[in-house]
Amino acid sequence: MSRHKVFVTRPLPPVAEPLIKRLRQTCEVEIWPSMDDPAPTAEKIRSLDGLATYGHEPITDAMMASAPNLKVISNIGVGHDHIDSEAARRRGVAVGNTPGVLSGATADMTFALLLAGGRLLGPSSRYVRARQWRSYDPNLFWGCEVHHSTIGIVGMGRIGYEVAKRARGFDMKILYYKRNRREDWERELGMRYAPLNELLEASDFVTLHAPMSPETKEMIGAAELKRMKRTAVLVNAARGGIVDHAALHEALTSGEIAAAALDVTEPEPLPFDSPLIDLDNCFIAPHLGSATVETRLKMIEMALENLMAGLNGKPLPYSFLERT
Repeated sequence: MSRHKVFVTRPLPPVAEPLIKRLRQTCEVEIWPSMDDPAPTAEKIRSLDGLATYGHEPITDAMMASAPNLKVISNIGVGHDHIDSEAARRRGVAVGNTPGVLSGATADMTFALLLAGGRLLGPSSRYVRARQWRSYDPNLFWGCEVHHSTIGIVGMGRIGYEVAKRARGFDMKILYYKRNRREDWERELGMRYAPLNELLEASDFVTLHAPMSPETKEMIGAAELKRMKRTAVLVNAARGGIVDHAALHEALTSGEIAAAALDVTEPEPLPFDSPLIDLDNCFIAPHLGSATVETRLKMIEMALENLMAGLNGKPLPYSFLERT
């Protein structure tokens, strides 16, 4: 009996080797060795039974059409906007992701960004590294207080819920915006639903956790940024495309908002000549939301469980899309 052929689009960390070893017992596994050079996924997919995406490589209808044996696409991550899920459904290809497991880690990162933006950790750290700190100066780098401030959470899913839980620890007033209200969570966490414009106008910190979709593309643009307080901090831990980067640059340089802290950008990585990179009031991290040992290992484990289930024609244990 022939072994299933599987391709992983990026190298996995050494700590995941026991999981890969288990997969190799029943499958022919190839792992692309480079993080810098894009994997030739369009070419590799043609002969595959299973594909594991580790990153956000686009998987299109045309690519799936060239892969007659493809049974399953397993994404190591929650976001799946890079996969044409409707095409997969039509072609009977199961698609899985890793929901739930990274909510806590991403909420932690959201608060790290929020604190960094509010307390000016980026420019103050650069000030020290530039050897400019020569004496104690009580007038340096006055930020804004986080405790007892107002946080506006845009997108109240699992991650937004975890952010709200952490906000309670800082005695923050919590507003949230979501297409469908969660009155049970409102009662549990003492938060209040607000329309997006009201949330933007009232919040000291605005954190973004909405999924990427045509409806959310650049949902935070020039008009929305103008509604925010001049002292406000924008935190994006969702997808870079939710924010209009040109409008954000204008808002940061004109003083429409005080600061931004981004874990995601559009594109990723940002071009080295992006004007956002050099702004003192823009703190940018290289997409680290789920980057803890515990969370990333669990994500890989879940993704490989999805992969094996799909290869064996079984329902995926972690899937937003069932095979038809």
